[in-house]
Amino acid sequence: MEGRNLEWLLAAASDAMLIADHTGKILLANPALCTLFGYDDGTLPGQPVEVLVPTSLRGHHAALRNTYVEQPRPRAMGAGMELSGVHRDGREFPVEVSLSPLSADPPLVLAIVHDITRRKLAEAALQESEARMRAVFDSVADAIITIDEAGIIERLNPAAESLFGYPEAEAAGRNVSLLMPAGHRERHDGYLAHYRATGERKIIGIGREVEGLRKDGSIFPMELTVTEMWLGTRRMFTGVVRDISQRKQAEQENRQLMQELTSANEELTNFAYVVSHDLKAPLRGIGSLADWLATDYAQHFNEEGREHMRLLINRVHRMGALIDGILQYSRVGRVKEARVPVALSRMLADVVDLLAPPHNIQVTVQPDMPTLVLEPTRLQQVFHNLISNAIKYMDKPDGQVTVGCTEQDGHWRFFVADNGPGIEARHFERIFQLFQTLAPRDRVESTGVGLALVKKIVEMYQGSVGVESVIGQGSTFWFTLPAGGAPGQTGKQHETTE
Repeated sequence: MEGRNLEWLLAAASDAMLIADHTGKILLANPALCTLFGYDDGTLPGQPVEVLVPTSLRGHHAALRNTYVEQPRPRAMGAGMELSGVHRDGREFPVEVSLSPLSADPPLVLAIVHDITRRKLAEAALQESEARMRAVFDSVADAIITIDEAGIIERLNPAAESLFGYPEAEAAGRNVSLLMPAGHRERHDGYLAHYRATGERKIIGIGREVEGLRKDGSIFPMELTVTEMWLGTRRMFTGVVRDISQRKQAEQENRQLMQELTSANEELTNFAYVVSHDLKAPLRGIGSLADWLATDYAQHFNEEGREHMRLLINRVHRMGALIDGILQYSRVGRVKEARVPVALSRMLADVVDLLAPPHNIQVTVQPDMPTLVLEPTRLQQVFHNLISNAIKYMDKPDGQVTVGCTEQDGHWRFFVADNGPGIEARHFERIFQLFQTLAPRDRVESTGVGLALVKKIVEMYQGSVGVESVIGQGSTFWFTLPAGGAPGQTGKQHETTE
């Protein structure tokens, strides 16, 4: 009856169990164990228990079994050892085995087997995760410090050791104020006490710039971010520290550079004032005197003298135009003007009217030109210079100048096309440089500032400028602007001529 009860209990148990005699022969195996090892056909009883042990371990297992028979007692099998079972199909898996002697003559043993595959996988995953975290902790460039809620240092990563000059073994167990200048130590302890008492965050989770103290006594600026974490019931804090000495130095250099730029701008403003007043005043005097001589003493000059006077007057006018061009160039980007909607059709009509092209040159502005939001004077300068050049250098009896635009990729592409003499490709970059002209100055009055001014204004609006040309057939100067006119603006409006 007792044997039947034991057999019934094993069959009802969810754990894998077997009973073996002192020779290692399996007498009973419950369904859970048969399923675990792949013997659902009931062939396991009568076989040696070593059939459940990997082949490489069977000899050692028999010796352990004999030792247990001599001193039977409840215990875990193979304490301190990794145990494995073998499935009927040859697959091995990790197990834990508990042994309990049963009163019988001869003695029997009850073995309870647990498949710990999932636990082993979880342990392996945890170890891998810890290894990865350790790799990050050890290799990250930022310094990482962990402290308990009393401010006692527990860990320093290698970057923190290098930054502060303390080996982890020397810093561990000491208050984190060790790494702070005197002025910060009391405040830090107060922050922690205040947070523990009230939960109000003044540092935790908030990045801030503070100062750190190295072992050698040097103080340096650093960026500190502190996060809170719980290990079971223990509250810990992790501080991530970044040395910002170079950034602070760069900021100081930038402030100094900005101060120098401000001074340079003031000097440039003063220079522009001097040029405008101190140079143009005597130049106007020279021009007036030359005009007076050319008019009142015309009968006293021979042909050569009259030519010299003409050249003198032209060069005075050119010098005045050059000074005006330099002043305009210096003001771009320095003197700001309010940005307002500019209807290009109306503005271009005013530009053409102001230029008053000769009767043999037709200037055509395409209809439906857009409205842009920018500084009107700057855009007027751009079109004035481009159309003026097309008129000035025209060599055809029937001159044609066309102004238009197209929209592409979020930009407007404007163009001024003419049927003039054209420009050789080798001069395309040179003509946009300051004071560069292609025609002799005594044949065509030019300061060499106009296209340089165009380029500077367009690039100020984050656009680009260029030229396409065929010798003898004409040139097309083009430039691009954001579709809204000013960087960061969108929206398109059109204005048609009336």
